[in-house]
Amino acid sequence: RPQWEEERHPEGIKWKFLEHKGPVFAPPYEPLPENVKFYYDGKVMKLSPKAEEVATFFAKMLDHEYTTKDIFRKNFFKDWRKEMTSEEKSTITNLSKCDFTQMSQYFKAQTEARKQMSKEEKQKIKEENERLVKEYGFCVMDNHKERIANFKIEPPGLFRGRGNHPKMGMLKRRIMPEDIIINCSKDSKVPPPPPGHKWKEVRHDNKVTWLVSWTENIQGSIKYIMLNPSSRIKGEKDWQKYETARRLKKCVDKIRNQYREDWKSKEMKVRQRAVALYFIDKLALRAGNEKEEGETADTVGCCSLRVEHINLHPELDGQEYMVEFDFLGKDSIRYYNKVPVEKRVFKNLQLFMENKQPEDDLFDRLNTSILNKHLQDLMEGLTAKVFRTYNASITLQQQLKELTTPDDNIPAKILSYNRANRAVAILCNHQRAPPKTFEKSMMNLQTKIDAKKDQLADARRELKSAKADAKVRRDEKSKKTVESKKKAVQRIEEQLMKLEVQATDREENKQIALSTSKLNYLDPRISVAWCKKWGIPIEKIYNKTQREKFAWAIDMAEEDYEF
Repeated sequence: RPQWEEERHPEGIKWKFLEHKGPVFAPPYEPLPENVKFYYDGKVMKLSPKAEEVATFFAKMLDHEYTTKDIFRKNFFKDWRKEMTSEEKSTITNLSKCDFTQMSQYFKAQTEARKQMSKEEKQKIKEENERLVKEYGFCVMDNHKERIANFKIEPPGLFRGRGNHPKMGMLKRRIMPEDIIINCSKDSKVPPPPPGHKWKEVRHDNKVTWLVSWTENIQGSIKYIMLNPSSRIKGEKDWQKYETARRLKKCVDKIRNQYREDWKSKEMKVRQRAVALYFIDKLALRAGNEKEEGETADTVGCCSLRVEHINLHPELDGQEYMVEFDFLGKDSIRYYNKVPVEKRVFKNLQLFMENKQPEDDLFDRLNTSILNKHLQDLMEGLTAKVFRTYNASITLQQQLKELTTPDDNIPAKILSYNRANRAVAILCNHQRAPPKTFEKSMMNLQTKIDAKKDQLADARRELKSAKADAKVRRDEKSKKTVESKKKAVQRIEEQLMKLEVQATDREENKQIALSTSKLNYLDPRISVAWCKKWGIPIEKIYNKTQREKFAWAIDMAEEDYEF
């Protein structure tokens, strides 16, 4: 067992001793200077402090397309009005008549000023941040000093959500000490609340690993301050997650044969379960949990799919038995996919859809807990999520085997790695909007490539004339010149190739988020082993934060590691 796994607590107990300094709150609101004016309907209007603060949140986003979206504007205006005085409310009745230009310019100027800061000023800020980390960024858990992930509480602002979230634009309230639950051990120094305030509650719950929690006002979800991913407790959890996925590898064939048999079951419930499991396994769909109260985004997973989310095509694009999926998944990200399925699955889906309305459940005899209970019977610790982890990791491993060319140089090998990672991200539907600056940065790269090509042409010409020269002179000096010109050509060729690889990589990557799968679904030991095998520096694959998170894997994995 790895060295970072030591004394075990009894089942369910996470720690015996826990002491920390509590959270760092967002700094108080600083009112705008007198000369920065807000206009309503063309006239200057002085806002009350609360209304002004909320207005600045909007002003800071003025250049963002969010502030042009109807739903964002509507939600913002409604929440902003709640913060106004009655006088302001009666005056400000139309968001289109509000002029935030001066505020927006003021914040832009501040951002610019921050960029222009002197080395000394930047150093001062850096030192202040380091002081905060020293004081608040660590806790003691049992006999270890552990780093805390996010000891600062999010400042107030406007909610964005991901995808087209129905609550975008709503006001995220300022979190006060009175909202905060502190968790620490009885025998520790309890962190004192800020002067004049008190905590909502102090708990001593050693069955959980969080230090601080509160409830946010938009979705009503609970937020936590946790330990850093590099901490022992997180590393161990991560390691166990991948070990569970490796256990699935041993019995996945048996499970697959079982659910294929179940497609023919006499029981409707069993058939639905078997088809859902096939989707989770084949398409890496999420199971889809029942929604929390107050969650309004209409998102679904496999078990909560409705009839309207799929279309059946006996034939499409020259293939038989095609299923077309179209629904909003986690974070309101659209899942759209056309996949060929086996005839039995197709016939079952037809059966499940019979006599149903579009808004009816596709799997009406199934929910996530029924599915997970069944999975638990198949293998201890098996949940729908384990399939995602298993399929992602096994795909990465296979793709790396297929795509890596031993003779390639390092940039080309890294391109192969990213392509393998991309195959996983596509499987998991980790999409992103192309970065706003995408076209621009592509053009810049193209300019560099063109310049490098000109440079190469020049170098080749010089080499040619040096060779001609050497033919005539036949002395040592001209031989040496030819050698150095040859080297120059090779060096420039390598630089050009590096740039071209970079361009390919960026182009192929513009709509896919690689980091989600890298952080959550891919056994890091596969990547570490690949790096060791091909002599690739690990920092080419994992940045500093990722290297800290995966320290356990970097220590453990040898180059012959097999998932």
